[in-house]
Amino acid sequence: MAIKKYKPTTAGRRQMSVVNYSELTKKKPEKRLLSSKKQNSGRNNTGRITVRHRGGGTKRQYRVIDSKRFDKLNISGVIKSLEYDPNRTAFIALVCYADGEKRYILAPVGLKTGDRVICSEKAKVKPGNRMQLKNIPIGFSIHDVEISPGKGGQMVRTAGSSGKLTSLDGPMAQVQMPSGSVRYVTKECYATIGVVSNPDHSNVVIGKAGRVRLMGRRPQVLGIAMNACDHPHGGGEGHSAIGLKHPKTPWGAPALGVKTRKRKKWSNNLIVKSRRKK
Repeated sequence: MAIKKYKPTTAGRRQMSVVNYSELTKKKPEKRLLSSKKQNSGRNNTGRITVRHRGGGTKRQYRVIDSKRFDKLNISGVIKSLEYDPNRTAFIALVCYADGEKRYILAPVGLKTGDRVICSEKAKVKPGNRMQLKNIPIGFSIHDVEISPGKGGQMVRTAGSSGKLTSLDGPMAQVQMPSGSVRYVTKECYATIGVVSNPDHSNVVIGKAGRVRLMGRRPQVLGIAMNACDHPHGGGEGHSAIGLKHPKTPWGAPALGVKTRKRKKWSNNLIVKSRRKK
């Protein structure tokens, strides 16, 4: 899909751009596949703010996405429509199966209305088909990859992203992630063929603050603009230097460039090549 740019009629419109949704075929979602979504504005069950700068935004309804497709194993379905989903960056596709049931799946690039898709242990290698890693040819682009067999797709789901199956030697498959890291995944795990739809999402220019507010984001204030009692970076005359060896969070913990991943993470031994090593 192409990027649509606006004429600079106002200051906010000058650099603004949106994704051209002309390829989407349906405006209203399937009612049976909708569920309510409560907005918590970054607050936990006690009402305290645990994630800052969240609140407001346009009300959304959640589209139930079938990331497993196991109970429709070996049953082909027809793509009825390609739709917009406000809860994710990628587009979604409405699949109507042979038994009449309809479900949403993540739409890959190149999928069109009328195409047939299937989830099977071994199927034809084309965008939208889902199969086990051990039956996918090496070098093909994949997305919606499982981590544990039977749990459903958890990795490579954002717009324009794709992984690549690099090796099937040994007991595990090696999958190259969009970040460049290579990790082991069980061969019995399922993955969908193709690249996730809406690859131009990263090229969109928001353009103005009001558009960010509609997404549910509230303003942020730099620590150096605060008083010393409000932030470790605060105090001094105007936007003065922070005067610290390294930046800190409002609560005094190290920030920016500090490793946050646990050293004894259970999945560390599944990482063959780190994304930081060239």
